[in-house]
Amino acid sequence: MDFNLWEITGLVVLAIIVFGPEKLPELARKAARVLNYLRRIGNDARGQLRKELGDEFADISLADLNPKTFVAKHLLSGDEVEDLRQIREEAIASGSLVRETLESGRTAASDMDTAEPTPDAVGSAGAGVEKAGTEPVAAAAVHVPFDPEAT
Repeated sequence: MDFNLWEITGLVVLAIIVFGPEKLPELARKAARVLNYLRRIGNDARGQLRKELGDEFADISLADLNPKTFVAKHLLSGDEVEDLRQIREEAIASGSLVRETLESGRTAASDMDTAEPTPDAVGSAGAGVEKAGTEPVAAAAVHVPFDPEAT
């Protein structure tokens, strides 16, 4: 955590208001003891972990135990990390393109549902009937619900 001067001043003023100037020195001593105790526990845990892991892991830091950091530090070179970042950016761009395409398809489908067919497009016998020299008219897209148990 990074505190600036204004945040520290605000916390001190708040502590004086809440606890009063009489109890504040005692609370500060207790807080310092608790902080010191927690630091000792953390240092003991680190020491015990290094001791248990052995000499080959003597220079390991706690950040190395994070799998993401470990892979980036020990298994990938700088070029490979840059390649992975580029692949990630391309995947994000492709995903946004797919989303835009789906949205435009949904918009077109909803426009198709609300539009009334013209007599030329429908024909005398109904939708999908060809007139001489024309292409067949595609029927409106029908949304079929997905049933995961049916597969």
